[in-house]
Amino acid sequence: MLRYIGRRLLIAIPTLFLVITAAFFMMRAAPGSPFDSDRKLLPEIEANVLAKYGMNKPLGAQYLDYLAGVARGDLGPSLKYRDKSVLDILKENYPVSLKLGLSAIAIAALVGVSLGVMAALRQNGTVDHAVMTVAILGVCIPTFVTAPLLVLVIASKLGWLPTAGWNDGALANLVLPVTVLALPQIAIISRLTRAGMIEVLRSNYIRTARAKGLPESLIVRKHALRAAILPLVSYLGPACAGLITGSLVVEKIFNLPGLGKFFVISALQRDYTVVMGMVIFYAALILLLNLIADLLYAVLDPRVRLA
Repeated sequence: MLRYIGRRLLIAIPTLFLVITAAFFMMRAAPGSPFDSDRKLLPEIEANVLAKYGMNKPLGAQYLDYLAGVARGDLGPSLKYRDKSVLDILKENYPVSLKLGLSAIAIAALVGVSLGVMAALRQNGTVDHAVMTVAILGVCIPTFVTAPLLVLVIASKLGWLPTAGWNDGALANLVLPVTVLALPQIAIISRLTRAGMIEVLRSNYIRTARAKGLPESLIVRKHALRAAILPLVSYLGPACAGLITGSLVVEKIFNLPGLGKFFVISALQRDYTVVMGMVIFYAALILLLNLIADLLYAVLDPRVRLA
C-alpha cells in the first residue's frame, strides 16, 4: 500500500510539471497584459513595473524563475491585488469553496445513492421512471438556469432565503448555492447507482444469498450496495475536486468570495500568477482525490490489489 502511494505521488510530479508548463505558456500567449488599462502608463513607469515582477526578462527565463518559485512553495505575488501573494488569496478564499463543495457532494452522495437504489429495486416501475425523469432533467438543465430560477422563486418572490452573499457561512446563505451545486450531481450519482445496482442484483452471488433466505434489506445493504457503488467511487474523485474548487457560475450568481469567483476575475484581469496558482491547486487536488478514490476502490473490492 505505502509503495503504491509513493509511486503515485512520484507520478504526480511530472503530471504537475506538464500542467504548469502548459498553463504558463498559454497564459503568456493570450493577448494583452496585466498592466493594460484605459489610462496608458508612461513607458518608463511600465518598464519599472515589468522589472518589478520579472516580466522584462525573456520568456524562457520567466518560466525557469516561476518553476523555481513553485519548487520552493512560492506561487508569486498577485499582479492586481496589492500586497497579496497568490498563497494569501488561496488561503483566504478556499474555505468558502471547501464548505460549499463538501456540503454539496455529501448531500448529492446521500440523496443520489438513495434514489438510485430505490429505482433499481423497482426497475421499470413508477418510482424508477420518476427518478430517471428527475435525473435526466438534472443533467440537462445547467446551473446558470436553475440558480436564477431558485433565486427568483424562493428568495425574491417568497422571501424565504437571502438572494446572495456569504454572511460568514450562515445556513440561510448556504441553502441555495449548495442546492444548485448538488442537483446535477444527484442526477448523475443516481443514474450511476441505479445502473450498478441493476447489474449486481442479477449476479450469481445475490441469487445465492436470496436462496439462503437472507432478508432483502440485508442483501441490498451488505452485499449489493458495496459492489454497486464502485463506479461511483471513480466518479467522485474529479467531481469532488470540481465542487471544492468552486463553481464559476454559482459563486458569481450568489456573490460568494470563493476560488471560482476569483479565478474568473483574475482571468479577465490577466492576473497571470493568480490564474496559475488556481490551476496548480486544482490539478493537485484532482491528483490527490483520484489517489483516495483508488484506495477506496481497493477497500471496497477485495479483488483489487495495490502493488
